[in-house]
Amino acid sequence: MVRTPEGFKAAFDQIRDGGWTAIDVAEEFGGQGLPYLMHTAANEPMVSANMALNMYQGLTHGAYTAIKIHGTDAQKACWLPKLGSCEWTGTMNLTEPHCGTDLGLMRTKAVPQEDGTYRISGQKIFISAGEHDMAENIVHLVLAKIPGGPEGIKGVSLFVVPKMLVNEDVSLGARNGVACGALEDKMGIHGNATCVMNYDEAEGYLLGEAHKGMRAMFTMMNEARLGVGLQGWAQSEAAYQNALAYAKDRLQGRAVTGTKNPAGPADPLIVHPDIRRSLMDQKSFNEAARAFTYWGASMIDRSHKMGDAQAEAMISLLTPIIKGFLTDKGFEMCVQAQQIFGGHGYIEDGACRNSCEMPELR
Repeated sequence: MVRTPEGFKAAFDQIRDGGWTAIDVAEEFGGQGLPYLMHTAANEPMVSANMALNMYQGLTHGAYTAIKIHGTDAQKACWLPKLGSCEWTGTMNLTEPHCGTDLGLMRTKAVPQEDGTYRISGQKIFISAGEHDMAENIVHLVLAKIPGGPEGIKGVSLFVVPKMLVNEDVSLGARNGVACGALEDKMGIHGNATCVMNYDEAEGYLLGEAHKGMRAMFTMMNEARLGVGLQGWAQSEAAYQNALAYAKDRLQGRAVTGTKNPAGPADPLIVHPDIRRSLMDQKSFNEAARAFTYWGASMIDRSHKMGDAQAEAMISLLTPIIKGFLTDKGFEMCVQAQQIFGGHGYIEDGACRNSCEMPELR
């Protein structure tokens, strides 16, 4: 079991109880049925406040969408109500120790059984939210190869592999053959458990068509990439708001155009041209990135709710750009915000260090 930082579960319970995880979940599965765009907008302040915590529900939402679009009626009835409410959480399992983006090289196998299930065996790495103590079940979406299938990426299939097996009445049964083997010691996002996941003949269920796993996984990946792009500028927005407040409060030097704070010993930082330029760079990026992300979310809505093939093609093309550009530029804007604080931007106090504890494997 992985223990998340103190306070995470209580905060996650409040998010679930408030219905924030189910904004665009279909009403038939207990949600509000609003557009995905509304879900995206509501996630911004949560990401800005605690990106690591938000990732637990973000990955769950992607699993929900993949099953909703590619699952059978029985699979939807079993998994979607619990995933929509985040009573159960979800993950995506792609990467293996010997292969990253070249998924055709994967070795995880799925052996078919007489009862229609599969036995999943292999190891996946870099699995965000792969194990934790905030939900009673974790539903893993796992890419694997069925023996005898086509070579390379054309032989990859997608499977639903729960941590706990589920009975016909949707109650929880025995523990499945999946376990967290280790936690990655990342440079950042310390509050989110990034796991090595070991599958030892775990029971799994084919999602979508055999050997068409990437088609189903990309449904989840489009959301995930859009969500990562949002993370880039939501962090930048939080940094900007803090830098702006500091620039208005910190007194240092006098304005080149004349004193702006005659009652004080110096003028606030914000009167200085280079500080203003930096803050305007940050603000303009954040607003443009927000619009770009919302546009992407609207394309996902058009694809999923209206069957718009052109929108599906467009968002599939642009999600890597949304992810790559907005995170790179968002990081740059965070550094600019950090510079506003001068030397104070490059140190941390004890309270900050205590709030950044990592999950613990026990």
